[in-house]
Amino acid sequence: MSFSKQVKEELLSTTGSARHCQLAELAAIFQFCGFIADAGNGRPAIGISTENKTISIKCFTLLKKTFNIYASVSVRRHNLKSQNFIYVLRIEDLKKAKEVLMALKLYDDVKGSCEPPDSVANSVLLKNACCKRAYLRGAYLAVGSMSNPEKGYHFEFVCSKEEQAEKLLEVLRDFSIEAKEVLRKKYYVVYLKDGEAIVDLLNIMGAHVALMELENTRIVKEMRNSINRRVNCEAANITKTVNAAVKQVEDILYIQKRLGFEKLPDNLKQMAQLRLEHPDATLKELSELSDPPVGKSGVNHRLRKLSELAERLKVN
Repeated sequence: MSFSKQVKEELLSTTGSARHCQLAELAAIFQFCGFIADAGNGRPAIGISTENKTISIKCFTLLKKTFNIYASVSVRRHNLKSQNFIYVLRIEDLKKAKEVLMALKLYDDVKGSCEPPDSVANSVLLKNACCKRAYLRGAYLAVGSMSNPEKGYHFEFVCSKEEQAEKLLEVLRDFSIEAKEVLRKKYYVVYLKDGEAIVDLLNIMGAHVALMELENTRIVKEMRNSINRRVNCEAANITKTVNAAVKQVEDILYIQKRLGFEKLPDNLKQMAQLRLEHPDATLKELSELSDPPVGKSGVNHRLRKLSELAERLKVN
């Protein structure tokens, strides 16, 4: 099972206890998956149509808890060759359908008119923070997905209308989550790529098990990256030290050939001999081998003097 599906399975059992929260979640699902059709004789039939079984189960549960309505459920294939199924929930009872539409602020009883089913959720339904959490939960179930955190951090909502995407951005900003929007073919995609922001969003929606799994993955990845950086840094330092030692040995051998050690000051002569005898020694080790001992800066100074002398001899 993909990580994205794990999150949806967890959110399936997460439902707000208050009716206003249940309405907010139902409004999100209806906004992205709902339809209003003619059931015959001019009677409206409302419901949702989705390829995601999880959404159909959640919507059925919400209708039962919020309105005590049992929607009819039908399952059909996309086509004869397809392995994918479409789950359709329908409410054909006029009185019950109107009750749901009015609760979702999609029906004006005075004018007797309906808003389109894909209209953005009415702000009245999202007055409270708990309702906004429920709305985001419903939106994720309907059009959300996220990548496996082992591979990378990417969370997105895929909306068919720009107004839907703008509404999601607005609600996310209310929780101090700055998401981005991009047009992908004909869809408006609201997405997050920051691991910490995704953790916050999972917490907001109530996916606490998935949150802990993501946090564990983040910790392991950060530790691995930290170790890799340290190893790379140490490898680079070793390479730098080895290259410097090789260059020092080459310069000292050149001085020995052109000038000889006899003409060198005692401190440089001693350092030249020590470096030739201990080509792999560090500056600290050379400082301890010196007689009398000198500091690392003193060793570095003498080796630099020898290199400068070799350069002058090469020029002349």
